[in-house]
Amino acid sequence: MKKILVIHGPNLNLLGQREPKVYGRVTLAQINAELKKIAKKRKAALTIKQSNHEGQIVDLVGRAKKKFDAILINPAAYTHTSVAIRDAIAASGVLTIEVHLSNIYSREEFRHKSLISPVAKGTIMGFGSKSYSLGLEAILDLLDV
Repeated sequence: MKKILVIHGPNLNLLGQREPKVYGRVTLAQINAELKKIAKKRKAALTIKQSNHEGQIVDLVGRAKKKFDAILINPAAYTHTSVAIRDAIAASGVLTIEVHLSNIYSREEFRHKSLISPVAKGTIMGFGSKSYSLGLEAILDLLDV
C-alpha cells in the first residue's frame, strides 16, 4: 500500500469561512473526507497534517523520505516566501505535487511566483477543492497504485 503525506499550509484550517469568494465554502474537513474516499478506493494510505508554522512543515517534509511515497502539499502563503519548504522538498527526493484552491496567476502580483513549483513534479491550481482530488489522483497514477 502506497503512503501519501498530505500537508495543508497556513490558514487552510479557516476554509469555508475565510474569503469564500476566493477559496469557496468547502471546509478542510470536507476536503480531507474526499481525499480519504479516493485513497480508500485506490488502496492508498493517507497521513493528513495542517500547520500554520513554516518550521513544522519543513520538519514534516524532512521526515517524509523514510515514511512516504509521495507528498501532496498546499503550501498556501508559504508558496511565495518559503525557501526552507522549497529546499526541504528538493532534499527529500519524495514525489511531490503542489496544489492550490485558486489560480495564483489570476490573483495579486506577489502571488504569481511559486518557490515550490520548480521542485514539485507538477502543480494543480484554480479548481477549488477539486485541485486536491486531482492532485491525489495524479500522485496515485504516477505511483501506479
